Amino acid sequence: MNSEDVAGVLAQTLKYVGAFAGKTVVVKIGGSTLGSHDTTLEDLVTLQRIGLIPVVVHGGGATISTWLRRIGAEPRFAGGLRVTDPETMEVVLMTLAGKVNKELVAQVQALGGQAVGFSGIDGGLLQGRRRSETLGLVGTVTAVRLGLVHVVMASGFIPLIAPIAIGEGGEALNLNADTAAAEIAVALRAEKLVFLTDVPGIKGADGILIPQMTARRARELIEVGVISGGMVPKTEACLRGLDGVSRCHIIDGRVAHALIRELFTDSGVGTMITDGD
Repeated sequence: MNSEDVAGVLAQTLKYVGAFAGKTVVVKIGGSTLGSHDTTLEDLVTLQRIGLIPVVVHGGGATISTWLRRIGAEPRFAGGLRVTDPETMEVVLMTLAGKVNKELVAQVQALGGQAVGFSGIDGGLLQGRRRSETLGLVGTVTAVRLGLVHVVMASGFIPLIAPIAIGEGGEALNLNADTAAAEIAVALRAEKLVFLTDVPGIKGADGILIPQMTARRARELIEVGVISGGMVPKTEACLRGLDGVSRCHIIDGRVAHALIRELFTDSGVGTMITDGD
């Protein structure tokens, strides 16, 4: 991205600042979108500087798998979700709530932003229950308590949240990060919900990117199998998010300044899903 491109993005951004100042944007980021040339964290700091309030939920599945293999445990999945026995849950806690979370906080701080990192366990933010016996300590969200998030936001910090819930018996539960982001966005009544991934967005049967669609159209594409594989849970998380958010976005986090481009330019870089028919 050259200097003229950056100037153009910033010029268009300024047109929207007044409309979005003070609004909350929930952003889900994952390890697959955070490479050496990634600008997502820079974009989050920019959002903070111009008066928006970003709330970030992060994944870290690759890091979890790496550390499981280091201790001689092979990662297992069922239905796209990580089978989480007690040993795996220990690794999830250490990597997501520890290593990944704190490294992201440090990077945001180094870029001039202000961030506080914590998990869904802290402050009872994410309440959950087990999804099934087969998946073990994998949770589904039953309630969201925003007290800690509001305190962090009101203090001028970006919340960086690891997707771990507290179960009915006080146990830690592993959550799908997309699902956690959607539940938090609904509870916050956020202005927008954005999922950064490593693909351009949702494509039609012809393989061409669909810049915008309604919730009804998204459901139809899931039913006929056009939306498939890993895009299904992201799209379903968008549909859940639309219970409290007017617009959800799935964008390619590998594109320079993808977050800023999608939110604040006329063209955008991914797929936006809106409520309605």
